[in-house]
Amino acid sequence: MTEAGPSSVQPPLKKQRWAPTKHLTEAPHPPVIDHRQDEEAAAHQAAQEAGYEGRRVRKFLQRRTVDYNDSFYRWKLHRNTITCVRDDRLVWPGVNHIVELLPAAAYRSSAQAVTTNLVHSSTNKIRNPVNVIRWTPEGRRLLTGSSSGEFTLWNSLTFNFETILQAHDHAIRAIEYTKSGAWILSADQGGQVKYFQSNMNNLQVINAHREGVRGLSFSPDDSRFVTGSDDSTMKIWAFEEAREESTIKGHGWDVKAVDWHPYKGLIVSGSKDNLVKFWDPRSGSTLATYHGHKGTVQAVKWSLDGNLVATASRDQIIKLYDIRSMAELHSLKGHPSDVCSVDWHPEHRDLLVSGGSDGSMLFWSLNASDPNLPVHSMPTAHESNIWSLKWHPLGHILASGSNDHSTRFWERARPEDVLKDKRDSFHGPKGSAN
Repeated sequence: MTEAGPSSVQPPLKKQRWAPTKHLTEAPHPPVIDHRQDEEAAAHQAAQEAGYEGRRVRKFLQRRTVDYNDSFYRWKLHRNTITCVRDDRLVWPGVNHIVELLPAAAYRSSAQAVTTNLVHSSTNKIRNPVNVIRWTPEGRRLLTGSSSGEFTLWNSLTFNFETILQAHDHAIRAIEYTKSGAWILSADQGGQVKYFQSNMNNLQVINAHREGVRGLSFSPDDSRFVTGSDDSTMKIWAFEEAREESTIKGHGWDVKAVDWHPYKGLIVSGSKDNLVKFWDPRSGSTLATYHGHKGTVQAVKWSLDGNLVATASRDQIIKLYDIRSMAELHSLKGHPSDVCSVDWHPEHRDLLVSGGSDGSMLFWSLNASDPNLPVHSMPTAHESNIWSLKWHPLGHILASGSNDHSTRFWERARPEDVLKDKRDSFHGPKGSAN
């Protein structure tokens, strides 16, 4: 029997509670370095080297570009690999999904086509109200007409200025492109209509009316066009001969807007007598008259399929008429002041945008749960009247011309905008999206 040695049982270790120390809990803050002084010094040095006598060199600002070519290639690849006709791509929230954004025509829902983000605000050096804007048929440029009679051409990719031309002696009230894009017709407050080629060469001048021409629209085959004037008359013209074919009388006051049906012999007009009239261009007779508005009808616009007509009035109401039943379909109330302009989306037939005299811009969808309520509103899109609204032919950009002397370009919300509650100066506290 051996003698027992020292006990091999170790006493239990005492648990030590970990406690953070001060230098670990408080992360050191990196020193704030202000580079403005270095940038100012570099700018002054560059100005002296360039011979500007101490004047500061203006810092180069890169323009934002909205490129849609890549999205069309991605959409084509998706259509080639689609396995179900009802397969619809969704826009996932997150910055990493920006590359998955497809064109407006790729989505069945018109909510993906609502343009809420300001891309660029363009203003001429000589500030004048912008009365009318039109995209070129291929969508590469935007042509604007001002109250000084000037044409201004803006690039649709970088939104920079390209050229300016003194086209009229009076304020420009209407501009229309032919379907081929080879000709431009413009009308002014003096009653003249001018023919321009695509390179801005003026080849023809017509003294169309005694007073200002407010509306101008081409027939479906471009062989004729109609003009509406403040002298309360409308005229049908042969385009190639620049010859008056007929004069249409029926309104009791100024004709503020006219629009020819996209593929039928049917003309709609709006007047200061608060009436909306439908005309037969062959006989010049009135087909229907609507007394729904209580103010001057300032804009009329056919939908893309030609079944609906949107009319905007100074009574703060937008009315939709269905020519299949010849009845009023909807009465849209949401503008707090006069409605000056309206336009339909080129891809989504249910989407409509309107502009008011207070600078507000509202979007409407006929497929919404309540079509009488706007799906999105921007109370301060402009500082004054929005005289003209026009979608890009592809539907991804909206251009607006205003009495505040600016032309603004709006784009769709990007996926990263879903993650933040964005309320800028254009949307205001009332801006909301359903």
